[in-house]
Amino acid sequence: MLIKAFSILIFGLLIVGLSSCLTCEKKEYIFQFTGEHSGKLTIRYINIFSNAIDSAGELKSDYDELMNMWLKGEKIERDFPAAVKFKKRLYEEAGQLCGEVVMEFQELSAARLYQFRNQGPFMFSMSAVNDDGENFIQCSGEYGGEHMPVIFWPSDSRSLRFSTFIAKPDSSTVSMLDMWKANKERRL
Repeated sequence: MLIKAFSILIFGLLIVGLSSCLTCEKKEYIFQFTGEHSGKLTIRYINIFSNAIDSAGELKSDYDELMNMWLKGEKIERDFPAAVKFKKRLYEEAGQLCGEVVMEFQELSAARLYQFRNQGPFMFSMSAVNDDGENFIQCSGEYGGEHMPVIFWPSDSRSLRFSTFIAKPDSSTVSMLDMWKANKERRL
């Protein structure tokens, strides 16, 4: 009985501890080739917000995560270990806080792309996206669908694009824009 009560307490604490969540509405991926199998990958995070905020402390915690783990930290670099020359920035667009990461890759696998025996279409598996809950929206290629979640682009393509949906902001979410603006003004 004591073990069951302890398990319920731990589960409850996890739910409370995980109630706040840094996320964004959608992401855009843009691959631009500069060589046969090299180029740069740009990932745009559209409308960054904190979900299910109960206190100012949770909002600050999510903002600290955004700044320390993502912008100044090496979370993206660990997610793409074979990519190089990372550039990261936050900016305001259409009244929303957005983020952008640009990285260079020397081979397709560094950007999670694939091409069978270096010929045929370029391919990207949706299982390679980082965030749980990313759902395909659209692409500049052809999407294989739910049973074949792979995007295909012709082998002569020089720019590959696709977008994903992550979370819809609602009355329980707080945009990170105001906090970012306030901290940006303090630094000036």
